[in-house]
Amino acid sequence: MFSCSSMRAAFCRQALQSGTRLGGAKSAGGLVASSSSARLSASQRNATARFVSSAMSSFKPRSAANENGLQRQQPGDSRGAPEPSSSQLKDVPLVKTDEKNVRVGWDPLTWSKFHNFWLRDHCRCKKCFHQITKQRLVNTFDIPPDIQPSKAEATSEGLKVTWPGHSSTTPHTSVYPWTWLKWNAHEPVSLKSEEEPLLQLREKVLWGAKIVQEPPTVDHDYVMNNERGLWKLLNKIDTFGFCFVPGVEATPEATERLTRRVANIRQTQYGSFWDFTSDLAKGDTAYTTLGLTAHTDTTYFTDPCGLQLFHLLSHTDGRGGETLLVDGFYAASLLNELHPEAYRTLASVRVPTHAAGEPGELYRPSPPSGYPILNLDPQSGKLVQVRYNNDDRSTMRGLSLDELERWYEALRLWNNTLKSPDSEYWVQLAPGTAVVIDNHRVLHGRSAFDGQRRMCGAYIGMDDYRSKLTTLTEKFGGSPVTDKEANSTARSNWSPLF
Repeated sequence: MFSCSSMRAAFCRQALQSGTRLGGAKSAGGLVASSSSARLSASQRNATARFVSSAMSSFKPRSAANENGLQRQQPGDSRGAPEPSSSQLKDVPLVKTDEKNVRVGWDPLTWSKFHNFWLRDHCRCKKCFHQITKQRLVNTFDIPPDIQPSKAEATSEGLKVTWPGHSSTTPHTSVYPWTWLKWNAHEPVSLKSEEEPLLQLREKVLWGAKIVQEPPTVDHDYVMNNERGLWKLLNKIDTFGFCFVPGVEATPEATERLTRRVANIRQTQYGSFWDFTSDLAKGDTAYTTLGLTAHTDTTYFTDPCGLQLFHLLSHTDGRGGETLLVDGFYAASLLNELHPEAYRTLASVRVPTHAAGEPGELYRPSPPSGYPILNLDPQSGKLVQVRYNNDDRSTMRGLSLDELERWYEALRLWNNTLKSPDSEYWVQLAPGTAVVIDNHRVLHGRSAFDGQRRMCGAYIGMDDYRSKLTTLTEKFGGSPVTDKEANSTARSNWSPLF
């Protein structure tokens, strides 16, 4: 039997060890390790004491145990069950309940609250969540707003919650994996390396003109003949915002096959797959010999095209036409560092745009007021999209004179950043090498040219691209296993992505 005194000792050791790790590791707040011993601050010692005291309060004789209080692993009926082992006690978080929440103690200093209703609404057992379609089956509106668990306990599989029956329903049991709870905690929780959601870990590599020394490249045959090659291409696009694909036959047919290998082609007013020269076949300056400043395409769409694939098929009897690439995320980071007020202005002021060169077409985004040049994730505040084409900008309206002045000044600073020699990457495309660009990040342009220049390519929807990248990452990239029934072909019900 595992005695109460030995359980107290185990918890004290665990609390002190956890305190040492938190106090001894360098954190985002700059907390630096002491040498070998556990030197805790007064606040940490108090928190540790509260944690141990809380743990001790639950380890009463079984006859006095509170079903809604602190629980440890007790599989099945606790009456007559063997005491949990010391290793099990060490590896499982603490669990407490109150009127509205289930509280999980990851270590002496870290507790998470999970709202009762939220937990019940997110049960993913077979009755509550379709195991194939991954869609919710539980009726959110049948759950009592003030629902409380009749029991909550820590198990090796995760947080086990028993819900009381109500109306005509019977009691229900839900089990939530610990890693999934960490991913979805209302406040960030430190993750072990094996708990990191790999599908969300990709860091963007920001670049400037020096990318010319080693631009991202994946060979055409590797992409076409091996799914790992395709995954490598999509990963490089995700990381750098663009990638070259050498070895493509200089024909529209081979280029279209490559495009469709990446993802579905997006139909626009330019067609699906385009093959064009400078003949003004469409009312757009792309169909001229003029130079084009750095821009993103289709800013006049509510949802601008995601990827753009270019392939120069030929350029005869002329010169010029170099391709310009600029990392919009890099330029934005420079602007934010040097001129934070200008960055905030470009991230907040909406810019109306249009495409009106064809008599039978007139495109404007919804809402017509448009979107900012720099678009931020409303939750994280991180930059997620650059949509900028000064040539397609409509009349600026709805701003005060002071706001208008601030916006124009911010636009000038943005333009200067884009045109800085440090930002511009110029490359002469050649037949046989395609380039794929993330149109939500990388701006492109070209120098003026003469002669006959033939280009082909297509747009790809961002959602189609992200879907392909995600599914290939699931297949080749590995991810934490949180569903014991998951196998090589099944997607876990506890994916970090939904």
